[in-house]
Amino acid sequence: MNLEQKSPAGEVTPRWIQAVSVIGSFVAALWVIELVDMLLSNRLDREGIEPREADGLLGILFAPLLHAGWGHLAANTLPLLVLGFLILLSGIGTWVAVTLIVWGVGGFGTWLTGGENTIHLGASGLIFGWLVYLLVRGLFTGRPGQIALGVVVLLVYGSVLWGVFPGQEGISWQGHLFGAVGGAIAAWLLAERGNKDPQRTR
Repeated sequence: MNLEQKSPAGEVTPRWIQAVSVIGSFVAALWVIELVDMLLSNRLDREGIEPREADGLLGILFAPLLHAGWGHLAANTLPLLVLGFLILLSGIGTWVAVTLIVWGVGGFGTWLTGGENTIHLGASGLIFGWLVYLLVRGLFTGRPGQIALGVVVLLVYGSVLWGVFPGQEGISWQGHLFGAVGGAIAAWLLAERGNKDPQRTR
């Protein structure tokens, strides 16, 4: 399915322009949400994931949209823009599918394994999921271009993968870990493996 859009004049919008528009709008929305949160004295932060609490399940829907202050959001902004843009070059539908899988797997995994009396929030789970998706999708599709891009992404962002391990206090390594798992699952589920047409019998 071709997700490129036509202008009123009938011209096809280049894929990279769509990518910039979509990921730019998504990240801008996160900044607007953080502004609203600040004006509400950080009340929205209570809507993050509360592990193994029934009410905390709703946090799976909201956690990636919420951040613990401007510094937290600023740290996530550039990786979101870069990694989201790279996935969007494969189409809006691909980005939506990858994001939903990472969002769901990362959120539910965090809800199951997070520490007691904690609230998990932030888009870093998406970052880890998008990162792992870009790293491994070429292994499933066998496409040289995707493999090469995965190597470049690994060289630039690979060091952040240490964030899937416990260590730094106040950091949701569970969100990172299960976001990464979601990215691997998305790469496997969405891979176009180039199946050949079955042979016809006469």
